[in-house]
Amino acid sequence: MRKDLVVLIVVVLAVGIMITAAVRMARKDTAQFNAGGGSTSPADLRGAMAPDFELKSLDGQPVKLSSLRGKAVLLNFWATWCQPCKLEMPWFEELHKQYAGQGLEVVGVAMDDASVADIRKFARDDVKVSYTILIGKEAVGQAYGGVQFLPTTFYIDRNGKVLDRVFGIVSRKEIEDNIKKALAVGPGNQAASAAPTAQPAAATR
Repeated sequence: MRKDLVVLIVVVLAVGIMITAAVRMARKDTAQFNAGGGSTSPADLRGAMAPDFELKSLDGQPVKLSSLRGKAVLLNFWATWCQPCKLEMPWFEELHKQYAGQGLEVVGVAMDDASVADIRKFARDDVKVSYTILIGKEAVGQAYGGVQFLPTTFYIDRNGKVLDRVFGIVSRKEIEDNIKKALAVGPGNQAASAAPTAQPAAATR
């Protein structure tokens, strides 16, 4: 009986040590995050120039964000395993076709470990979107504040500045309203940024 009690005490102590170590590590990571060690907070990007990047498309062609200057850009971070992403991507497709003539460019950045072939099948065959799909990199996600929730969508005006960042899925009308705000900013003109929108219907991994 005494032997069993000793074993139980040892196990409890070991678990306690593991939990304490995990909490300390989490606090350390949080402190580094808040200090800007690995990412930029969402508030820092509103009104700032969107971080430039170059990623490859599904066809292997390099696409640079700054090459789209003069257009309003809906920049959507998504993944093939993200169910909310699958729901809103058809809306992006419809709105892209509707507003492309006014200067809208929809760019989807795939942030998962699926192969290019699987991403292409998901985007082109399953969801049936025709807008630009890029193969994401972790460094790009970090440049945009760390993509902790998917989908995460940025609205960028014609001058290359971030108007807003939205977590999770929102209504089609809300997406369209944000697109109109981005399109309304002409080159050299300024517009008030919308307040950041946080939605619970976001997938995490």
